[in-house]
Parts: sequence; structure tokens; C-alpha cells
Amino acid sequence: MAMTEVADGVHRFSDAYVNFYVVEGRDGLTLIDSGLPAMWTPLDQSLRILGHSLQDIRALVLTHAHFDHLGLAKRLHQELGIPVWVHTEDSYIAKHPYRYRHERSRFIFALTHPQGLPVMASMTKAGALNVKGVEDVRHFPGTGALPVPGSPEIIFSPGHTSGHCGLFLRERGILFSGDALVTMDPYTQRTGPRIVAGAATADSALNLASLKQLALTRAGLVLPGHGEPWTKGIEEAVAIARANGPA
Repeated sequence: MAMTEVADGVHRFSDAYVNFYVVEGRDGLTLIDSGLPAMWTPLDQSLRILGHSLQDIRALVLTHAHFDHLGLAKRLHQELGIPVWVHTEDSYIAKHPYRYRHERSRFIFALTHPQGLPVMASMTKAGALNVKGVEDVRHFPGTGALPVPGSPEIIFSPGHTSGHCGLFLRERGILFSGDALVTMDPYTQRTGPRIVAGAATADSALNLASLKQLALTRAGLVLPGHGEPWTKGIEEAVAIARANGPA
């Protein structure tokens, strides 16, 4: 697993075509999403390189509860008592990470888009078929900042899932866009700003409409759930994603 400092006090962890992030705050660490089960030991080792440990994590905040973002959640909560935050509309998926709405058949989509098969194989190797649900979660308030290190602000952006939220570090101009806007679609391997294919997205039209809320942040750095960081600002990323449309 590769670890990169993408901004002062913000670290990207990337493996199996999946990104998650650590935010350093004054009183500990916040994990933004949590990848897949096999990423536990690499995360532990990487945090030690930074002079931290898993025990320094004060919260796991989920942009949404799909299995490739939920991978370490149950273990972090059970073994270390770390609270798991998610929007109430995604709490069912958090409990049942393989039961979620998507517009298109994943089987048929895979047959017509074989470019995504290596991605799925890599995710499977990292434990994608063995993600455990989490019953005990904390729900986001309606708006505002969460009471966790870094104080990320909730940017409700449904469509990919009903409860998808971006997370905005206002003082740093950094937006964690989750899967509402990615720079690599894991189902097609197409790159550049876009929404995720209908094989994993519940409502592509709503997802595209929700991009307006992300654009309003005017964030300079966009950190997606899949693909490389986007450094040209959220407004340009949203314009490109809208032009690319659904898949």
C-alpha cells in the first residue's frame, strides 16, 4: 500500500485501486474511509512511520458505506473502540455492505466493460468479499462540522448512495469527494473527473445534480475515493464530470 502526504497533515493511502485518508488534528487522527480488510497491517506500519499508531485514531468518518470504504470499520470499532460516523441514509449499507442499490447489473456491465475486471480482481485479493458490517454507528448531524480531529464539514451529495457525503476541510481548502466524484472509475478504468458507473451508483442523475454542492465549496484540492488527487479545483472537476456524464 502506498502512502503519500497530499497536503500538510493529510495523507493518502492507496491500494487495490482504492483510496482512503488520514487527517492529522490537534487531538489525534481522523480516518476518512477505510479501504479493504487487507489494508490493516499496511496502515498500522504507515502510521508508525509518521510517528503515530492505530490508537491515535479518534474517529472513522465514512463518505458512504460501500464495502470498499468500510473494510477496516468493524475491526477498528471492536478492537480499538473507534467510533464510526456515517450519514443516516447509509446506515443500512454499513450493516449490510453488499446490499445496496445500483442502476445497472454488475454482471452484465462487467461483460460489456472488461476493463474493470483487473480492478475487481485486485479488490478481491485485498478482501473485498470479506467485509464485515457495522451495527454501532454514529449518524452525521444535518449540516456543519463533525466533532472529530480536523473538523471536516458535511457536504451532502447523494446519488452514488442515498447518504453519500463529501467532507470539506474549509481552512485547508481540501475536499474529500468520496465516490460522488472520482478521477478513475473502477468499473471502466476511465480516468479524469467523473461519476462512478451505474453498476455501483444508485441514481446517476441525482449524483450529477449533487455535484453542485461539491462545487460550492470551491475547494482547491479534491481527494477522491478512486483515482489520483485533483489539483485544479473542484469547479473544473465538476464541469468535466458533468461533460463526461453517466456510464
